[in-house]
Amino acid sequence: MKIFTKIFWESLLQATGSLRGNKLRTFLSLLGITIGIFCIITVKSAVDSLQKNIVDGFNELGSDVIYLDKMPWNEDPGDNYWKYAKRPDPSFEDYEAIKRRSKFAENAAYTVFTGGRTIKFQSSSVSNAFIMGSSHEYASIQNLKLQEGRFLSTNEYETGANKVILGNKLYNELFKSLNGIGKEVKIFGQDFQVIGYLESEGDNVFNFLNFDEVIWIGFKTAKKYVNVRDESTVGRMLNIKAKPGVPMEDFKGEMASIIRAVRRLRPLEKDNFALNELSMLSQVLDSVFGVINIAGFIIGLFALVVGMFSVANIMFVSVKERTSIIGIKKALGAKRYIILMEFLIEAIILCVIGGIIGLCLVAITLKVISMVIPFSMSMSMTNMIIGVGASIIVGIISGILPALQASGMDPVEAIRA
Repeated sequence: MKIFTKIFWESLLQATGSLRGNKLRTFLSLLGITIGIFCIITVKSAVDSLQKNIVDGFNELGSDVIYLDKMPWNEDPGDNYWKYAKRPDPSFEDYEAIKRRSKFAENAAYTVFTGGRTIKFQSSSVSNAFIMGSSHEYASIQNLKLQEGRFLSTNEYETGANKVILGNKLYNELFKSLNGIGKEVKIFGQDFQVIGYLESEGDNVFNFLNFDEVIWIGFKTAKKYVNVRDESTVGRMLNIKAKPGVPMEDFKGEMASIIRAVRRLRPLEKDNFALNELSMLSQVLDSVFGVINIAGFIIGLFALVVGMFSVANIMFVSVKERTSIIGIKKALGAKRYIILMEFLIEAIILCVIGGIIGLCLVAITLKVISMVIPFSMSMSMTNMIIGVGASIIVGIISGILPALQASGMDPVEAIRA
């Protein structure tokens, strides 16, 4: 162990000596390594950050929840739009049938959405807020949490009471510094009592349902003021949560049989609905981001190859400059593997220095990008390890031939040279 430590230390001194003694030559040689690592890790970190933000937005959908819809999520909407446009929207009858018949469903919720509404409190008002009218199970399926107040009671839901829960941002815009719980607000020209408001969801731009700006009422309340069957102005969602431990394939099979029965589809007729889950979106994302990562890797690989030849050139020059020193070391009894390791470690250290410079540039670039886009980008520890690991591999490949040349020298010929 002691001899390996000594070899490493001497190699480090020689590598730093090369940097000090031949600054321009070494800088130009390491430039390829720096650019290669920069390209690979920048693309990978940017993709990872984007994917994380999107997945965080998906997480509110729930990994054990099925969404009944017209169109499958894993197809391009433009390819088969007219085929799916003719399908019926999820209906309240579908929801009721699932509640009655399903053995695998823990809960189901039916929701309608409509936008462009104004909510007023005294002299304050907020325009273009969206209305969400849901069955009372929705909160438990989507795991929504209240900042203050309470959810609708079963009796309030069933009777269509004028009670409302507000999104965090909407609540704060409407009431400013006041406590709005229990206050009356105007929606649809009617008085609604505020019974609670939701926790803030933060600034994730990939939140697919922005609950910070929601006006949330019961479905049976919404039916009194909105034509819930008007497909042009009202969106619909039916989400069903599986019981713990139920396999998703079995769960989807049961849902399909229930919906087919409700819609009176014959045995040979195709489904006129899609059962979507979070994993479908994740698979689409993985394939898209995989292609981007490969593109970044290929671009970076070309730069690394250039850097590899440059570092190999430095090492061949270094071997030539130290030929007599190599001969003296071998004459004094230095083993071949010691000489080989000495030059190989020197090449690795040079490449790691180039890689570290590249990683520093990645960190600066991601920081600057994060200032001008609506979500943050960062370099993970995994990507840092990949960057350093790639530098080490390039160092081994570029240094192996010069190291073999140095270790194979005849000591007498080397001293004469």
